Amino acid sequence: MDNKDFEPKIIAFVCNWCTYAGADLTGTSRMKYASNVRVVRFPCTGRIDFMLLLKAFAQGADGVIVSGCHPNDCHYTAGNFHARRRWIVLRGLMDFLGIDIRRIRFSWVSAGEGAKWAQLVNEHVETVRELGPYEDYKKAADYLKEGVYNG
Repeated sequence: MDNKDFEPKIIAFVCNWCTYAGADLTGTSRMKYASNVRVVRFPCTGRIDFMLLLKAFAQGADGVIVSGCHPNDCHYTAGNFHARRRWIVLRGLMDFLGIDIRRIRFSWVSAGEGAKWAQLVNEHVETVRELGPYEDYKKAADYLKEGVYNG
């Protein structure tokens, strides 16, 4: 299959207070952006266990977006700083598993940045489209199945 015809499946794990509201603004403002993204809303990016990202890949996602409040704007004070620290650990895990880090995008989008959300989605969909389908999902599934994580 030509990558131009490939439509990636992207899962976005987003903060309720900022990015989700920004994505909502994108829709209510009728801004155009790729429809490849399925949004999973969390109270805060600090609550997102990076193993959920592996589960997304294990279930067939081609790419992932994690997005929340800008630093120092977190509704829960420091949740986005926790998420940023997890991101550093996740990068090492992805490298260990052989999953191209370009398949995951970590970003800050506030409630008033609908245009930024649209741009983020469009850019990530295009990046993942260029990478092609994620066919090594069994690596993530096997990692989870080995009992390393039973969540």
